[in-house]
Order: sequence, then C-alpha cells, then structure tokens
Amino acid sequence: MLPGMPARRATVTEAVAHIRDGDTILCSGFGLVGAAMSLLEALATQSTARDLTVVSNNIGEPGRGLGVLLRQGRIRHGISSYFTSNPEAVAAVNSGAITATLLPQGTFSEAIRAGGAGIGGFFTPVGAGTLLAEGKEQREIDGVLHVLEAPIRGDVAFVYADRADELGNLWYRKTARNFNPLMAAAATLTIAEVREIVPVGALEGESIHTPHIYVDLLVQSDDR
Repeated sequence: MLPGMPARRATVTEAVAHIRDGDTILCSGFGLVGAAMSLLEALATQSTARDLTVVSNNIGEPGRGLGVLLRQGRIRHGISSYFTSNPEAVAAVNSGAITATLLPQGTFSEAIRAGGAGIGGFFTPVGAGTLLAEGKEQREIDGVLHVLEAPIRGDVAFVYADRADELGNLWYRKTARNFNPLMAAAATLTIAEVREIVPVGALEGESIHTPHIYVDLLVQSDDR
C-alpha cells in the first residue's frame, strides 16, 4: 500500500492469508486485553503458516489467543516480557519446543518504538551486567553500565482498536491501548482489528491514537 492511502477493508480470512511461514508477527495485548482475538483465531483455524516468531507481552493463555498457536506447534520463537502468564509457554521453552528472548517490559516497549521510528538501537541500564545482557554490547555511560538493545520490527502487526474511521485512523479504549500504537508503526504490514468502524469525521482529530498512514488492512472484529 502507498503511504498515506486509506486502509483497505478485509475479512479475517483475507487478512491472515498474508501470513507466511517464518514471519515475525507483532501481537498487541497485555494478557488478552487489547489483543486482536478474531485475527488470532483466524490465524489458528484458517492459516497453515508456521515457524513463526511472535512478539507479544506474553504468549497468550492456555488454549486462548497465541496459546492456541503454541499448542499447534506453529511458534518457533517468542520475544516477550511475561511468559509466566501461560504455563504452557514456560514448559515449551524449558523443553526446547520453542526458543525465547526475554526482555524487561520497558526495554520491550522501547525496542518496538525504536523499530517504528527507524532507530538503530538504544542503550539502557536495565539488564546490564546480568544474563539478559549476554552477547550484547555493554558500555559505561556517566559511570553507569548500559546494554545496547536492538530495535524490534515485524513482517506483520496484529493490533486491536475499539474504533476506527473508514480511512483507518484508530482509537483505543483505556488500558487496551497498551502496545498497539507502538506495534502499528513497527511492521511492514499492519492489520487492525476494530470493534466499530465509523464514518470519516466521526473521530475527533485530537483523539486519534494511530493515524491511518500506519494501517494497511482494516478488519471488523467479531467482538461487537
């Protein structure tokens, strides 16, 4: 899609058809709050894509959201902050069924933001001198040890908004905003699942959280 063009309307089936084997998918949500559940269900039931890398605060819950893909053996690698909210994800890492990168939540957020902003990396004191810093550049800044963290980008982002206008401008409800705006900007293809789609002009300009320039596909949520 050309930058600045309106988002294109799609069904969940059409949307998940864009996912390919080996893709990195940015999946919004804190737990299941703010997660694109209709898209995740369609990915589990209507797509065969596998060897996926998922970037998510946590890998769903047992049998819900990304937890379904985990049970199907279709996740190869997870980049997360809270694996422990899904005991099955912890077991999968410990058994070697999947590999994992664990990031402190602030680092996780900033790495995604950096990916969307085109920043090549950033130094943070969080995790410096610990196992989380192994294999990463470290340097002292103002007398404090910092670790260099790489940006995170995805092939596809699944984001969830409460409302969107027909151009694809997005509005998130309360804490369901979480990682959605960051992930929408950090993927090659951004698919927005939306509870309600309203006419252009129905959203006050100052209330728009994600401009439509970042949104490629607009999908009506099953949660209405």
